[in-house]
Amino acid sequence: MTSFLFKLIFSLLASLPLRWLHGLGALLGRLTFAISKPYAARTEENLRQSRLASDQQHYASLLKQTIDEAGKSIVELPWVWSRPLDQVCATVKSCDGWEHIEAAQARGKGIILLTPHWGCFEVVGLYVGQRLPLTCLYRSPKQAWLEKIMRGGRERGLARLATADISGVRVLFKALKRGEAIGLLPDQVPSQGEGEWVDFFSRPAYTMTLSGRLAQTSGATVLLSFAERLPHGSGYALRFEPLALDFSQPVPAQINAALERVIAISPAQYLWSYNRYKVPGGVMPPGTLKEQ
Repeated sequence: MTSFLFKLIFSLLASLPLRWLHGLGALLGRLTFAISKPYAARTEENLRQSRLASDQQHYASLLKQTIDEAGKSIVELPWVWSRPLDQVCATVKSCDGWEHIEAAQARGKGIILLTPHWGCFEVVGLYVGQRLPLTCLYRSPKQAWLEKIMRGGRERGLARLATADISGVRVLFKALKRGEAIGLLPDQVPSQGEGEWVDFFSRPAYTMTLSGRLAQTSGATVLLSFAERLPHGSGYALRFEPLALDFSQPVPAQINAALERVIAISPAQYLWSYNRYKVPGGVMPPGTLKEQ
């Protein structure tokens, strides 16, 4: 019954115009914030400790925007995953930095797209995957019935998914070896043994090391990629920026610093409700002895 109801709501939402969905999303964000104390507390804590607000008044305004944007990120999913691919890609009103994609293709070493939980990151994969082969790492949802919906929404055009395990990592390596593009969420909390504690907005966050390993081993071009949500449901603005990594220095720290800069462009569009600072199972908390 739960899956049937979800699919019904999903279909209804997908039939609405994007501008309506963003309006509904803002309302959903406020409702969720009001009724879920853990959600509200994590959002407030993560946003406040980022120190991106200049004063209390700025913080209050930024928090309100953040709540609205978080709701939009949920409600827009049915539309992004269900509408025809060309229609979704048509919502991209501008695309800056595509020349970096073309230059990376000419190098033939592959492309690593690092897309944080900022704006509508789902649109990045679909837009790129409409134009060139792209393999994105993902984690299966806890609800098995959601798996088919997710894969159906993301695996379109030339876009494919690889599971977040050893077999999936092998798939990514092979894609880079073929000179193709891969996509990662660099701020997703990894499992035990797959990350290290690195500051993210001056607070230790367990940060994946996979991005650096892939880049160093393959010689691929690393690009930051993100899709800013435009006002009033008018679409998205895509941007691709090169990220030069110094492999003589800790790579996760360099990536986190780059993400901080991107997020500061429009802090409200970052998913501050995401439990970025959690301690994964089996991982020693920061400040304790290193894992054995």
